[in-house]
Amino acid sequence: MLYRRANVQGATWFFTVNLAERGHDLLIRHVDLLRDVTREVKNRHPFEIVAMVVLPEHLHAIWTLPADDADYPMRWSLIKAGFSRSLPKSEAIRQSRLHKRERGIWQRRYWEHQIQDDADLQAHVDYIHYNPVKHGHDRLPVEWPHSSIHQFIERGWMAADWSAADAILLGHE
Repeated sequence: MLYRRANVQGATWFFTVNLAERGHDLLIRHVDLLRDVTREVKNRHPFEIVAMVVLPEHLHAIWTLPADDADYPMRWSLIKAGFSRSLPKSEAIRQSRLHKRERGIWQRRYWEHQIQDDADLQAHVDYIHYNPVKHGHDRLPVEWPHSSIHQFIERGWMAADWSAADAILLGHE
């Protein structure tokens, strides 16, 4: 079955990307590797990371692509492959993945949503930053170390004590 994706150059996208094994903590155990691979892909195929959070078994990101580019699938493919190739083989690999020479670390598909306007962007940024609390990893968004919330606070775009309650009061959720 052919999976069709939108082809909009220069768009801003929200993504959810999951590990195949949802109970693992591979992404935070190897967060520096994930950062390095993402940086390498970003250097070769530029895009802006608007917001991002890395949790143990999934991540959320908002990217803006260059004005003449719509190829986010290639970027995700390179990130997932680069991350996987750098890890020792320890996961169970199904026959269907062996046949395609896949490691079995990531789910094949991911969720993408094209950001429509400023309100949609704000809602997804808030979702990203509140996600560690939603999943019970921390009590406050600022406590989670693998989040762009720290850059948002540093730049004065969010208060250090921001929470989803603030987003709800502002009508962003």
